[in-house]
Amino acid sequence: MIVPFNNLPQNARMWIYQSNRAFSDKEVVQISERIETFMATWKRHGDDLKSSYIIKYNQFIVLGVDESFNDVSGCSIDSSVHFMKEIEKEFGVDLMNKMNTAFKIGENINIVSLADFQKYVKENKITSDTLVFNNMVQTKADFDTKWEVPAVQSWHKRFFGTVIS
Repeated sequence: MIVPFNNLPQNARMWIYQSNRAFSDKEVVQISERIETFMATWKRHGDDLKSSYIIKYNQFIVLGVDESFNDVSGCSIDSSVHFMKEIEKEFGVDLMNKMNTAFKIGENINIVSLADFQKYVKENKITSDTLVFNNMVQTKADFDTKWEVPAVQSWHKRFFGTVIS
């Protein structure tokens, strides 16, 4: 069952899929339709899941499940991963590459390899104040407060060594 994203509780479980490119507005509509069709039938051993999604910046697909309603099982997680792989194929994007790192300068979202991110840190093109996307957050509360943050407040801070005080 689909609920509005804002109605998910703060302890709802989140999965963030970062695209290697921005989706067009038309693709966002198409992907949203596909996600809603998937979520309408997304179950855990036959039981409904109270779920929602949001597409942020035309580049991040965020899925959420209210586990106080029904826990997510390994099979239901596997089905969502399989679904996201279908989205990858259908739209010619990479959503699964955890070695891609996203950061924001002004209104521009940049996706680079982890190696390039580290190189840009050394070249001072990325600083500890640069906004990064911490796709490792696991709850809606963390998504709301710790997803889009300065690098110093994320796992990315390890690349700054002693630069950060």
